[in-house]
Amino acid sequence: MNIKILELEKNKARLVISGEGHTYMNALTEEILMDPGVDVARYLIKFQFSDPELLVTTKGDRDPLAAIKDACARLSGYCTDLLEKMPER
Repeated sequence: MNIKILELEKNKARLVISGEGHTYMNALTEEILMDPGVDVARYLIKFQFSDPELLVTTKGDRDPLAAIKDACARLSGYCTDLLEKMPER
């Protein structure tokens, strides 16, 4: 997964996340919004085969990149938990 930072300010980050679609981006934005320090989390896919652009704005001293990383870690943890609960075949 390639990530390109388009804009980075104290309380705002705009990123392009290559190769991802609606499935991952929906899950990611919903998880980012669980963070009480996040004001806005949304993504846009301009064209059918274009890479999504993620926008995150935060409140107070919350670093937007940290909010994104924390949300990714939580999503990964959910997947690990699910895999551990699945029976072996």
